[in-house]
Amino acid sequence: MDNANFGQLVSFIFGIANDCLVDTYDVGDYRKIILPMMVIRRFDAVLEPTKENVRKLKEQLDANGITDQDEALCTAAGQAFCNSSPYTLSDLKSRTNQQQLKQDFILYLDGFSQNVQDIIKRFEFRNQIDKLSEHDILGILITKFTDPSINLSNRPVKDGSGKDLPALDNHTMGTVFEEVIRKFNEETNITDAGRHFTPRDIVELITDLAFVPVKDKIQSTTYSIYDGACGTGGMLTVADERIKVLAKEHSKNVSINLYGQENSDETYAIARSDMLVKGEGAQANNIFFGSTISNDGFAKRTFDFMLSNPPFGTPWKTDLKAWGDIKKDDITDSRFRINYNGGDFSLLPDIGDPQMLFLANNISKMKKDTVLGSRIVEVHNGSSLFTGKAGQGPSNLRQYILEQDLLEAIVAVPEKMFYNTGIGTYIWILANKKEERRKGKVQLIDATSFKKPLRKNLGEKNCEIDKSIRDQILNLYLAFDKADEQYSKVFQNSEFGYWEVRVYTPQYDENGQPLLDKKGKPVKPNTDKEIVPFTYDGGIEAFIENEVKPYAPDAFIKPGTEKIGYELSFTKYFYKPVELRSLEEITADIRAIEAETDGLLDSILEG
Repeated sequence: MDNANFGQLVSFIFGIANDCLVDTYDVGDYRKIILPMMVIRRFDAVLEPTKENVRKLKEQLDANGITDQDEALCTAAGQAFCNSSPYTLSDLKSRTNQQQLKQDFILYLDGFSQNVQDIIKRFEFRNQIDKLSEHDILGILITKFTDPSINLSNRPVKDGSGKDLPALDNHTMGTVFEEVIRKFNEETNITDAGRHFTPRDIVELITDLAFVPVKDKIQSTTYSIYDGACGTGGMLTVADERIKVLAKEHSKNVSINLYGQENSDETYAIARSDMLVKGEGAQANNIFFGSTISNDGFAKRTFDFMLSNPPFGTPWKTDLKAWGDIKKDDITDSRFRINYNGGDFSLLPDIGDPQMLFLANNISKMKKDTVLGSRIVEVHNGSSLFTGKAGQGPSNLRQYILEQDLLEAIVAVPEKMFYNTGIGTYIWILANKKEERRKGKVQLIDATSFKKPLRKNLGEKNCEIDKSIRDQILNLYLAFDKADEQYSKVFQNSEFGYWEVRVYTPQYDENGQPLLDKKGKPVKPNTDKEIVPFTYDGGIEAFIENEVKPYAPDAFIKPGTEKIGYELSFTKYFYKPVELRSLEEITADIRAIEAETDGLLDSILEG
C-alpha cells in the first residue's frame, strides 16, 4: 500500500470518531469504541470468504453435541480466529430496529473464538453497547466501518463504483493499527497514554542498541524477544521488524517469537489485537495478562533479547497483596532474592518504585548457553543509578550487575523525551556475552544534548531523536574507547564500587583521659560513616590512615563490618559548569539598554 492510501485509511478510521461519537463521548474515550471496532471489522473482513464453511461446520458440530469447537472452526476459517455466528457485520447494516440490531450485534460478538473474546472483554467493549444503541450510534458505526470505499480485508475488493481497492496485508494492517493508536495517544489523553506507550523514536533507538552491535553474529535460526512491560506491544513490533531487516542485510533468515506481559486491560487487548491482525495467531497467545512482578507469566523461560520501558515512580503495593498481603522483607521470589556471595542477597527496591524489579526480572531470564547469550535494553529514570544505601536492594542489584560484568553501557538521553514526564532518562544496555574489548568495563554516553525540537509539544515531549541522531549515538557506542570523550567515557567496573565503613573515635575529657559514664565505664566511641571508593589506592586501611587519622589519631574500624555499595553518576563525569558571561558582553547589553531608553525619562518628565 502506498503512503497516500495508507494516510487516507488512517484518516478515515480516525475520522469515524468525530463523525459518530461527538457529543456522546468525551474525546479521551473515543479510543474505547474505535479501537475494538477496528479490530472487529478487520477480523470480520478477513473471515468473510470462509464464512459459509464455518457456518456449515458449526451446524455439524452442534448436531453431534461437540462443545469444544474453536480449533475445528478456526481451521475451517483458515485463520487463528473465527466467528461462528450467522452474521457478518455487513449483514447487520440492514437492521433498522435499534433493539433488533443490538441483539444481533451481541449474537455476532458471541460468535467469535475465545482468543477474540478475551480481547473484547479486556477492551470492555460490551459495556458500551447499551450506550451506543440508546444514542443510535451502533448502526452508524457498523455502516462506517463497512463502507465499501475502504478495504480492511486481506484481499483485493472493489468499491461501490467498481474501482479496485488493494489488499491490506497483515503487516500493513498492523502498521495502520499502530498509527491509529499513536494518533489517539498523541491527540487525546497524552499524559495517561505515556504510561503505556513509548515514543517511536525511543523505541527505534532501543532496538538499534539491542541488535546493531551484534548484527554480524545473527544466524539463520529462531530468536525470542521479550518485553515484561509491553503496553500496546509497540516495542515488540518494532523489534521484530528491526532484527529481520538486519538479518536480511546479512543474508540470514530468522524466525522471531515475541513474548510480552501487561497488566492494563485496554493496552493488553491492543497488544493481543495487534498480533492477531498481523496474522500472528500463536504470538497473540504469548501476550500474558497480569503483573510481571507478582505474577510472572514466563517463569523459568529465558529469552535472547529483552527490551522494556518499565513504569517508574509508581508504588507496587498491590503486588505485595497479590503475594498474600505480605511485607516486602518476606518476599522469597528467586528473581528478587538470590543467593550471592554465600548468603541471602535482596535486590528489592523501595516500595514506591518498581523499575529495578523489572531489570532484576530480565536478568533472571538471561540465556547462558548460547553464542549470543542475552541482551537487555531498558529505560530507567535517574534513581536507578544511585538510590539505596550500601547493602540495600538497589545498590545490591547494581553490585550484582557490575560484579557479574553484565553492564555494557548506559546512555543518558535528553529531558522531555517522553509523553508523561519531563525528567531525564537513561537507557541501560546489559549483555552476558560481552565482546572481548568490553569485558570488565562500562561505557557511559552523554547524549543529553542530542535532540531535535518538535514543532508541537506532545504532552511533556518537546523533542525527538531522529535517524541522524540515532546514528550519532550508535556510532559513539560502537566506537567504545575510541569515541569522543566529550560524550563518551569508559571505566573499569570497579570505578563505581565503594565500601561503607564505620569509624569509631574514643571520647576523652579535657585532661586527655578516657571519658567515663556514671558507672565508671568508658563512654562508647563516636561513630561516623566513611565512603571509601574501591579505586582508593591502598583500600580501606590507607583511607583511614590518610583521610581520618590526621584529624582523629585514635580512630579505628572493626574489620569485617564494612558494607559494599555501588552507584553511578553521570554528573560526576560529564559535569558542564555554566559558562559565565564575559564583562564585555554584559557591558554591551547595558549600553544597548541605555540606548533603547535614551530620552525616555525626559519624555516622562515633560509629559
